[in-house]
Amino acid sequence: MSGILQQGYSFGYVCAACANLGVGGSTESWKITFWIAAGLSIAVGLIRIAFPESQQFRDRKAAGHKSASGAVFWKESKAMLASQWKLCVYAIILMTWFNFYFEYSPHTSQDSYTTFMRTQKGLDNHDASIASILMKTGACVGGTIIGYFSQWFGRRRAMVCAALMSALLIPAWIMPTTMGGLSASGFMMQFFVQGAWGVIPIHLNELSPPAFRSSFPGLTYQLGNMISSPSAQIVNALAEGLPIRLRGKEVSSYGPVMGIATAIIALGIAFTVAVGPEKRGSHFEHHVIGQSTDFENVKEVHDVDVEKGSVSDMKEVK
Repeated sequence: MSGILQQGYSFGYVCAACANLGVGGSTESWKITFWIAAGLSIAVGLIRIAFPESQQFRDRKAAGHKSASGAVFWKESKAMLASQWKLCVYAIILMTWFNFYFEYSPHTSQDSYTTFMRTQKGLDNHDASIASILMKTGACVGGTIIGYFSQWFGRRRAMVCAALMSALLIPAWIMPTTMGGLSASGFMMQFFVQGAWGVIPIHLNELSPPAFRSSFPGLTYQLGNMISSPSAQIVNALAEGLPIRLRGKEVSSYGPVMGIATAIIALGIAFTVAVGPEKRGSHFEHHVIGQSTDFENVKEVHDVDVEKGSVSDMKEVK
């Protein structure tokens, strides 16, 4: 499910791009697209109301949260940070790389890459939009497939292979001159970029201290996102500040800048993931934060399932 859930973003982009194309794709049509998206968001919220909460939430609610409190939460959080600070730092570095990857590859292919196709490749707005839609379709497919196969292939192996494949595809990503070529190479590029991303939700949850399986992934992701937030501005500034000559006129160098940046980031991800930990198969669904004031007595128990070949991180309270 990790790959499927992660691609909600890419699928949403495809829907928004199709809606924008359907209403004309002009500079001002974004307003209509915005209101269409707002209506769909409200509809999704209403549909979600009809679905039940998780079993863990219902169990805690039935128990009345008798032992939970804000003070216990903060005490356990501080104890977790004191004992797991290296893991937290690693996860923030990992998510910084991935958010740079996200900005330079997916976001670039949506924003700067669309500009690149129009300014350097001579595509009109309609063709550039079609190519972008096809690329994000590749993201939906790649994230779902690679995220799914990481269950057997391994989280780190899947991410490393996907990152390296995206680096190898960079020349094919920026060199084609036709809509068909750009669409095909873009599809494959996004297949592997979002393929690596499709593993991230479950990988972060498995790395998380069990009782922090919600706050840990969210916090590390947002801190990594904050650090990498200037990336779109950086690529635009470099591309516009280092112009190249094309067909006798000077244009912004989006292609070379995006290619070099993506190669550096993909290699950085491959290295960081390769040297980092993996806890595929961890069981964290029965651990609840805020119900024990004795977090210091929580110890690691490694449950090795020889038959399945998986190692799961279990927590047991004395």
